[in-house]
Amino acid sequence: MRRAGVVAASALLLAGCAPATAGADAGTTEVTIYAAASLGSAFGSIADAFEDEYPSTEVTLVLDGSSRLATQLTEGAPADVFASADEPTMRVVTDAGRASSPEIFATNTLVIVVPAGNPADVAALEDLARPEVTTVLCAADVPCGAASRTLLDAAGVEVAAASLEQNVTAVLTKVAADEADAGLVYATDAATRDTVEAIVPVGAAEVVNRYPIVVLDDAPVEAAAFRDFVTGPAGQAILAGDGFGAP
Repeated sequence: MRRAGVVAASALLLAGCAPATAGADAGTTEVTIYAAASLGSAFGSIADAFEDEYPSTEVTLVLDGSSRLATQLTEGAPADVFASADEPTMRVVTDAGRASSPEIFATNTLVIVVPAGNPADVAALEDLARPEVTTVLCAADVPCGAASRTLLDAAGVEVAAASLEQNVTAVLTKVAADEADAGLVYATDAATRDTVEAIVPVGAAEVVNRYPIVVLDDAPVEAAAFRDFVTGPAGQAILAGDGFGAP
């Protein structure tokens, strides 16, 4: 990314970074965006485009699992905008009184992801339960894990996962590194790696994650401008280009 800062949530907290503060250049406002890990690529491009349109604003992206970000926000972590990978996680933040009136801006579905060449010959959800197949999943308390559980339950498949990861990027990374035979990730994440192959499982279209975005209380006007950019034509075009569905 050319100008948008990307940091881990824990790094931001340890650094004591505060949102909406004057940047190094006089007159520059920093806006901190907490966003689901699956939004990393799209929001990086959106941040660049937003900064081009609002040159006095500097965007800092904090990417992690939605549930971890929500917990940090309810504990008072500094941020201006929160974009979650599902609605239940967003409600954690709004119920805590940190924001209100979120808007749905994108949708996503799951795919089975396997290393290039598909060495374990995985073709369907049922194959994830084969004892010789090493499968990694998102933990049940994060959006990709909740969606995975719904998809597997609907198919009547019980998977003994080799590991349960805290965000979808971690699942994808293990499969791409050939440390696992298969995993369940969002379709948009699978499209970011040329070292993996994606298989659309039966029932995937029925398990849709809706992504909400909200401006946190006491955020500057630039935060609302970023939200509007995401939900507007320019942001929607970038999201569609990365494979996200319409709201």
